[in-house]
Amino acid sequence: MATLKPPSLSLLDKYRGRDTQTLYSATVVVTGGDAGHGRASGIARSDDGNLCVHLRLPEALGGPGGGTNPEQLFAAGYAACFHGALSLLAARMGIPIPGSSVQVKIEFSRDPMDGLFALAAYTSIRLPGVERAIAEELVRNTERFCPYAKMARQGITNIVALAPLEDTNTR
Repeated sequence: MATLKPPSLSLLDKYRGRDTQTLYSATVVVTGGDAGHGRASGIARSDDGNLCVHLRLPEALGGPGGGTNPEQLFAAGYAACFHGALSLLAARMGIPIPGSSVQVKIEFSRDPMDGLFALAAYTSIRLPGVERAIAEELVRNTERFCPYAKMARQGITNIVALAPLEDTNTR
């Protein structure tokens, strides 16, 4: 296995282009499983094959459990991104953060505004050994820098479209 290296601190440099500059793109496809419903029994697979997880409706929602669910996957992505951003900013500031952790709790709830569903994220950061004022500044800066935190605060470009039929004769 190759030795892991941190990303370049040049990722912290501000981009000054006119259009969005894609640095990386990930694609995951969810297909329904036994229940014919991705949330209850589907499989999520990434295009590169590095992610393949069985989705199960959590017991709290009446399901069998025994697999992951969208909220866990979102919490994992959010926590990983925030921790990575935190580590980059700490490195730039010359602040060692061994033993640091980022915990993200995602709540799936009923929305009183429309009667449907909503998500809420609660993020807790531990920075053992870092002076409180410095830790607070680092967390504030990370919240502005982390794209998941930015998405949660400002929204995200979201384009939903029906894919074209592969065989146009099938209708």
